[in-house]
Amino acid sequence: MNKFSKLFKVSYLSTIRLIVLFYLIAVIFSMLLLSIPFFHNEGVDLTFIDILFTSVSAVSVTGLTVVSTADTFNAAGSIALSVVLQFGGIGIMTLGTFIWILLGKKVGLRGRQLIQIDQNQTTLGGLVQLLLKILKIVLLIELIGTIILSTYFLSYFDTWQEALLQGFFGAVSATTNAGFDITGSSLVPFANDYFVQFINIILLTLGAIGFPVLLELQDFIRGDYHERNPKHSFSLFSKLTTVTFFALILAGWLLILILEHNSLFFADKSWHERIFYSLFQSVTTRNGGLATMDVNEFTSPTLIMMCVLMFIGASPSSVGGGIRTTTFAIMLLAIYNYAKGRTSIKVFGRELDNEEVIRSFIVITTAAMLCITAIIVLNYVEPFPLLSIAFEVSSAFGTTGLSMGITPDLSNAGKGIIIFLMFVGRIGIFSFLFLIRGKVTKDKFHYPKEKVIIG
Repeated sequence: MNKFSKLFKVSYLSTIRLIVLFYLIAVIFSMLLLSIPFFHNEGVDLTFIDILFTSVSAVSVTGLTVVSTADTFNAAGSIALSVVLQFGGIGIMTLGTFIWILLGKKVGLRGRQLIQIDQNQTTLGGLVQLLLKILKIVLLIELIGTIILSTYFLSYFDTWQEALLQGFFGAVSATTNAGFDITGSSLVPFANDYFVQFINIILLTLGAIGFPVLLELQDFIRGDYHERNPKHSFSLFSKLTTVTFFALILAGWLLILILEHNSLFFADKSWHERIFYSLFQSVTTRNGGLATMDVNEFTSPTLIMMCVLMFIGASPSSVGGGIRTTTFAIMLLAIYNYAKGRTSIKVFGRELDNEEVIRSFIVITTAAMLCITAIIVLNYVEPFPLLSIAFEVSSAFGTTGLSMGITPDLSNAGKGIIIFLMFVGRIGIFSFLFLIRGKVTKDKFHYPKEKVIIG
């Protein structure tokens, strides 16, 4: 048996390779499903690259599209697409690990490290129960969202069937932070409907804030968590990611208000319109991809700021991509404490492991190199402005789905780069590094150590 055959044999697959394999299977399944003419509107003819792009975007719950979802898929196709979004939102992470456990295989060190990152766990004990809890809570959120939106949409649409379809798809897309829409123009038709925006903000937040946070909140409400851990109601992970998550939303909200204060778009808007436009765009850059306005209306400083927010992305163990909120928070804490002359990072009554700090800088550096390289290559092969390309790259890596409108006009090479970024952004930088990482070997000898000048 050659080396290539061994690599894809189940007995040789590490956890990360199994998750990536499941991702590829999900993409293939999505392509086969979405290419069925029964799910298309009459006269629709999709090319292979269009189907591949749409499938990867759906499985990675990004939302970037080269074709109009509303014009391409009929009602049955919208339901089929929502199924794929479920695989992307909660399937790649949970089902990949779940399949590995079902196979009865022993998880090695790299696999355990991956599970710790994805599930915020220290051991494999209780993982099956944990995954079932995640499935239940996500489906419950989507069900409640569907009921609320469908009922409310009865005043917007002519039939209850259309209101139900719009409500169901909207709830799934928002909860999974997929960014897809079947209105034909995202949430622009509801730009002045603050109730629809508020419901979507809640669903987007619940999907992006992280499954461990939701589960700890559920236990806290029930009183279970306090009984098991009376001294500390929430874990450091939940505290750190929640504070960072909402701090980024607040920062984005205020910056949009400030930067767009004298812009043409905001010139004729009332104070409450400015507040909701700014708030929603800040929330959606966390990973949502839905929009209540054309982002091209923003000025360049705001678009650059949105690129940064999309690059950071959502929280770990959520439906989102990017470098993740905790990675960004640890980087800021490391810089702050180093500037203060401290040798350790203490936060919320805990001290961070130095290895986590190193890992955070590795993630940020690798992600920045990937995105910068993609921007350079796309700027060479595509005729679009640099800012539009940078926005597209940030959106793809952060699996956000916002676009300045260049996605459908990308060349096949450009689409291939965006597909790659959506893939890496969804599985995470560390998973990507584990995927290409060689076998860990112990150094047999060491050279004398010597310091070099840096900075």
